[in-house]
Amino acid sequence: MKKILYTMTSLLLLTACTHTVTSPVKVDAWPEIFPDYVGVTIPSIIAPMNFDITDGAYERVDVVVTGAKAGELHVNDEAVLFPLTEWQELLEANVGDSIRFTVSVKRDGTWKQYRPFSMFVSPYPVEYGVVYRKIAPGYEVYSKMGIYERDLSTFEERALFENTLVPGMCLNCHTFNKTNPDYLSLHIRGQHGATLMQVNGKSEWLNTKADSTLSACVYPYWHPDGEYIAYSVNSTRQVFHVADTKRIEVFDLASDLLVYHPQTHELLLSPLLQQKEAFETFPAFSPDGRTLYFCSANAKDIPDFKEVRYNLCRISFDAETGTFGNQVDTLVNAASMQKSISFPRPSYDGKYLMFTLSDYGNFSIWHKEADLWLLNLEDGSIRPISEVNSDDTDSFHNWSANSRWFVFSSRRGNGLYTRLYLACMDEQGNISKPFLLPQEHPWEYYESLLYSYNVPDFTSRPILQDARKAERKIVSDKRVQVKVRK
Repeated sequence: MKKILYTMTSLLLLTACTHTVTSPVKVDAWPEIFPDYVGVTIPSIIAPMNFDITDGAYERVDVVVTGAKAGELHVNDEAVLFPLTEWQELLEANVGDSIRFTVSVKRDGTWKQYRPFSMFVSPYPVEYGVVYRKIAPGYEVYSKMGIYERDLSTFEERALFENTLVPGMCLNCHTFNKTNPDYLSLHIRGQHGATLMQVNGKSEWLNTKADSTLSACVYPYWHPDGEYIAYSVNSTRQVFHVADTKRIEVFDLASDLLVYHPQTHELLLSPLLQQKEAFETFPAFSPDGRTLYFCSANAKDIPDFKEVRYNLCRISFDAETGTFGNQVDTLVNAASMQKSISFPRPSYDGKYLMFTLSDYGNFSIWHKEADLWLLNLEDGSIRPISEVNSDDTDSFHNWSANSRWFVFSSRRGNGLYTRLYLACMDEQGNISKPFLLPQEHPWEYYESLLYSYNVPDFTSRPILQDARKAERKIVSDKRVQVKVRK
């Protein structure tokens, strides 16, 4: 037995020697890799940042990852696949410092060694995972969609809800309270339409359409104390462009805002948020719960949807009485810039508010010109987030609970599919280069994936949902009817 083991070991060593990087030709350029991870900032729990060499065929790739503080990781293979345990140990040993990648590629028997690049391991923690919807990028026919949870420390993805549970079901508008999945709202459209409302872990299935409201409740955002949740109610239409760079346009014929009180099953209304002269949508509470931010546009006769432009507005809210203020203030007048705002998201530390800016309307995920912007809530200044914006759609976004990370969707790459990117913001407001959500085999995964990611949000821990129990609740059509507070 010992002789056999020795022979096998000798063969392995001989094989390894044939792939040793010897006398490499030095190349004064970074390697061409997918995804582009050169110079990014990453959280210490992130899954291995595997990448593919994209500048032509090669025989072998060698990557040495060296920690500035401690540790080294070496991969020499046909693909760059870092072992999970060793990767996690290397990141943990270098929190607050960099890890350095030296990449060598073998072609025609010759090794070329590229300029080393680094990733910075942030000292700021990030949540356990992200939750998102995956959906086909076209809306002409009904197709599979679902809400999925991804563990950020591994490549594990788990389905929470899929529309294969109930034929004809459409899943959308999921949200948590500051990444806490004990507070969940999920809207379901279709024959068995409902809103799943989970408060402190207790679930109800609601009918949120009242006689005096436009529709069931959509576009949710939790009040920080979990006692309320804001929604918009929308009369929505969609059209398809025939001769335009945009494929689809979704617009409102009318829209209002309201706040739901789960304890009493009441909808709280304000005449200032139900004006026929305005389209109000995309509510978001401030971190202290005293302000409701939202988007508002002057109502227009459709099909003049290219003339509809939304400003960023606010109204005060009193959580003790469940009442609104008597004045609406405009924070950013985007219409005066010939622009339109959607998806306002205040950072949970109260310092900033991130929003999407496009040319018109509020369905910015199909607007190539859409970019992320940042409002400084302390001095009122706004700026484009040039550190993360691209030449294609950059849109829906959410913050981590500590306001140090944000996740957003982007069509950069092929202009068709939205993918998820993460970026870091430090305490001084400096924003890092974004990175694509890691996959075990990134090129193969993203090239073959026929679904878009959208509506991403962080979750602080795994979500406990029983899909079969949810199926029975959905098809039962038993709903708690909400009512308007008199």
